[in-house]
Amino acid sequence: MADTLGKSYKASLRIKETIIYICMIVLTLIAIVPVWIMLINATRTTEQINAGLSFLPSTHAFDNWHALTRRNFQIWQGFGNSALISVCATILCVYFSALTAYGLHVYRFKGRNALQGLIMILIMLPASLSFIGFYQFMAKLHLTDNYIPLIIPSIAAAGSVLFMKQYLDSILNMELVEASRIDGATEFMTFNRIILPIIQPALATQAIFSFVASWNNFMTPFVLLSSTKKYTLPMLVQMLRGDIYRTEYGGIYLGIAVSLIPIIVFYAFMSKYIIGGLTMGSVKE
Repeated sequence: MADTLGKSYKASLRIKETIIYICMIVLTLIAIVPVWIMLINATRTTEQINAGLSFLPSTHAFDNWHALTRRNFQIWQGFGNSALISVCATILCVYFSALTAYGLHVYRFKGRNALQGLIMILIMLPASLSFIGFYQFMAKLHLTDNYIPLIIPSIAAAGSVLFMKQYLDSILNMELVEASRIDGATEFMTFNRIILPIIQPALATQAIFSFVASWNNFMTPFVLLSSTKKYTLPMLVQMLRGDIYRTEYGGIYLGIAVSLIPIIVFYAFMSKYIIGGLTMGSVKE
């Protein structure tokens, strides 16, 4: 009887494992196939792309690259502009979100719960709701065609604050903060030298999200920027569709593929901090 139960249990366990593996494979294919098709289309001509779908690469990648350069596709200029905006916005977003979350976690003050509720409301509100007012405000400050409106507002990232707050609630021991205060450390010294190293996984996670969102942001730079020299890479890729007589879809796919390289590199660089900090402890027994 026991052997029969043991065999049935192992069989059900194998079935569950098989179902899990199948689901993982399907989800992996859903994530990989669109990227693979994009890379394949980057090597095909416009005629081949219009002819139908293909999963095998072609031999026209260099032709598409020449099509990009012939149409004044300033790729390095776009890289530099996007990198400047994305890096600055990511640093401000991650640091000040962590600082705000630390203040909400450590200090008990009047209006603390109301402030947390306000953060939740801001997360639920769509970003497009305040876009017109934001543009009018920047126009009155004469900050259109400027990188400042694309960088400074990253400080107020409600989603990042909430994520950091929940992370601190789960891992931060108040005894560590109190011990730091007893040793004479200031609040900013405690945060910069003790708290930031502890929350490296959360910082790396939010850095990835913030960098990707800022790098792929098209609408805000498109509305605010007017000088071609200040265009970001997504704006330059969109300009490839400006020819009303012929659209080089192969060149567009190649431009999109090139624009994804910094995101992949940034993710590969930051992911090691996520993995390395998962088992990091704040207090040694």
